[in-house]
Amino acid sequence: MAPPTGVTIGQAAAFAGVTVKTLRHYHRHGLLAEPPRDSSGYRRYGSADLLRLVQVRILATAGVPLAETGPLLAAGTEQFTAAVGDVDRRLTEQIAALTARRDTLRRLAEGDRLLLPDRALAILARFTELGFDPDYAVGQREALVLARAVAPELFDIFLTQLEHRLANPEFVLLTKRAWDARSWAPADPRIEELATALADNLLADRERLAVPAGVRLPPDAATRYGLVNHHGEDQSAPAWARLNGLVEARLRAAGVSIPHQ
Repeated sequence: MAPPTGVTIGQAAAFAGVTVKTLRHYHRHGLLAEPPRDSSGYRRYGSADLLRLVQVRILATAGVPLAETGPLLAAGTEQFTAAVGDVDRRLTEQIAALTARRDTLRRLAEGDRLLLPDRALAILARFTELGFDPDYAVGQREALVLARAVAPELFDIFLTQLEHRLANPEFVLLTKRAWDARSWAPADPRIEELATALADNLLADRERLAVPAGVRLPPDAATRYGLVNHHGEDQSAPAWARLNGLVEARLRAAGVSIPHQ
């Protein structure tokens, strides 16, 4: 009796570098014809079967979808080259997308770096260096995140204003006092005095209060402005909201264009 020719499914899988399960998966998708069985009922894979199996495995490893593998192997040289180029393009796009996702995850691990640029983070660090209350710094961080999202065209201008104001010792002291004013009664006369002092300080650098020429505000600018400048007022004492409102009213009275809801 002649010895069986070819190799078993287990040997074929091992030689081609795949699992038996994967080999059978290729059979189900019609990528590899099932060889005939020997007298013992076992399928025997010849060299042609192994060559086809290796070709399918190489294409699958390269990222070619199984649905495209059969036509690709049957294609002529020019078609094959074009198809491989198309697969290469798609893989490049997938790599770029995965790289972006990985970078996002890395930035997430760094906390605020996902939400704010380095320039804004430097400003937040400055609040800490100047001795502002940690809760105030948290509120400013949230306002910066909101500002970047709802008014991106004004974000850099907003950062420039903050940088200059934090370099003004009088403004720093007035702002710290304004934060302490949260515990005052809304009718406390000191609120009006503080609002006047803050407005005067801001008006002393009036040019920085103006929106630069060429910057077009969106139709809903008042809503966007309110979301940022009045963030947290519903969580704070009413004195804080009144102080903010008085400062804005004094600036408007002085001719500064501030969106008003």
